[in-house]
Amino acid sequence: MSDREIPEQYLEGYAEILSEVAATGRRLTRDELASRRALGEQAAEAGYGLRSLVIAHLAAARDAWPARGADADGALAAVQQAVDAFAEGYERAQRLAVRQEEAARREFIDDLLYGRSDLGRLAERAERFGLRLSHEHAVAVARGPVAYEEGDAVPRQVERALISRFGDRSILLTTKDGRLLCIAPGHQQDVLTHFAKQAHAATDGGQVAVGRPQSGPGGVVQSYEEALNALEIAERLDMDDPVLRASDLLVYPVLARDRQAMADLVHNTLGPLTEARGGAGPLLDTLTAYFDSGCVAAEAARRLSLSVRALTYRLERIHRLTGADPGDPAHRYMLQTAVIGARLLDWPESAGVA
Repeated sequence: MSDREIPEQYLEGYAEILSEVAATGRRLTRDELASRRALGEQAAEAGYGLRSLVIAHLAAARDAWPARGADADGALAAVQQAVDAFAEGYERAQRLAVRQEEAARREFIDDLLYGRSDLGRLAERAERFGLRLSHEHAVAVARGPVAYEEGDAVPRQVERALISRFGDRSILLTTKDGRLLCIAPGHQQDVLTHFAKQAHAATDGGQVAVGRPQSGPGGVVQSYEEALNALEIAERLDMDDPVLRASDLLVYPVLARDRQAMADLVHNTLGPLTEARGGAGPLLDTLTAYFDSGCVAAEAARRLSLSVRALTYRLERIHRLTGADPGDPAHRYMLQTAVIGARLLDWPESAGVA
């Protein structure tokens, strides 16, 4: 668009102003400067490039340059004033367009992630931002030590890294609630893997969760919610993996789906631990370390900074209180499931489990 011939309408009155200024030596009036700004705005809205517009002004100035003896310095000053006012109007229109584009993008992202818009209309709007919602998409979400907004250094760094490697592959990077988001076609897992690597590094070790690919306009919402749930599960279970995949954590939403049943299991299985000296916390930590280490007592003791003898004593104490033996395969699954439930429900700190 910037290579098109500049219409005369954007130079209207320019030659006359130069001629009069050269003859009188006066400066441009307020109305003349306002008219230049208005023409600059119109040219920007029409899609003409600023470089071509400045060249057109200089060419027009050369054609209208005053004859020898006239005030050449005044004419040159008038060119400077006119072009400056024109560029000011042009840039003002561009800033407004950028703000409107940013507002439209933010509104689209909010509607996309909350499913608040008509799905057909949402799919039409998505194409403007490079997404074809009839296809599968997956969402990766990264959280760091601080909240991020679009335009911050960290999101820009991650975006540059993805664009330099993949170019424009129908990828949408944005921020939401202080987290970094990457929406990509479901079959392009390499994009999300690279995003996870870059986001982990840029956020100084932040954690990234990747939702499963889902199809249709509502698929982005589903994948996004899966990624958020994965981050929440990781926080509750103290998972420190840099990258979490929702497909690897499906058992946890299943366990937590019937909250009351899980609360009953936790209360009935682990409730007696609250009678121990020091409360249930240390014994619950013992079970967590024991199961996380594959029921290897030496490894669990190392994780807890205990002797193997002290760990064994704790396991025996748990057996006496609950009637379930952590070392017995028949009891182990029930205890481990109850421990996972306790961590998901924030037991025993949460008063909601009774």
